[in-house]
Amino acid sequence: MALSLAARIQLLRFLVVVVFFHGSEYFLAVAIHGRSRVNLSSLLISKQYAFAMICALLEYKIELVFFPELKENWWMSNIGLVMVIIGEVIRKAAVLTARRAFTHSIRVYYENNHQLVTHGIYRFMRHPGYCGFFIWATGTQFMLCNPICIAAFTMVTWRFFYRRIRFEEFFLRQFFGSRYVEYARQVPSGLPFIK
Repeated sequence: MALSLAARIQLLRFLVVVVFFHGSEYFLAVAIHGRSRVNLSSLLISKQYAFAMICALLEYKIELVFFPELKENWWMSNIGLVMVIIGEVIRKAAVLTARRAFTHSIRVYYENNHQLVTHGIYRFMRHPGYCGFFIWATGTQFMLCNPICIAAFTMVTWRFFYRRIRFEEFFLRQFFGSRYVEYARQVPSGLPFIK
């Protein structure tokens, strides 16, 4: 079965945004922290993530065969592209604002150079990196017009970040005390329904 023009464009866009996202995460980490302090985990590709993306491509293929008209939804695909761009901009603004304070793993020990970042995009949300990833991941499924994975990616990434934010903020309160408590009281998390 030959792919329609819409399917070829959607898959190409998907491939480009996934490669750009992960490649740029890695290269920014190297540029900020130095090659010796960065490993392949900065690509942000876990087994669970790879499984999710395989499920997304399977849904796409199955629906392309049985419901090809679903994949002709250009407005939905374009909304997804806009979401991906917005998510990418928010996340990269977080990385570039926080610089060395931004890491791909949660710090559980205080370091002398550890600082509380509250300027730039952090004036508007406490976790712009998570917010950006959440919008980006959901946007990839809108791009593919994958209704099942739109719902699944939204729920799974929200739950992941809900737990991660609670864990991370425990340590931020330990490191920065009342400064962080006051900051958290004034600035939203950046994700829906997470205080």
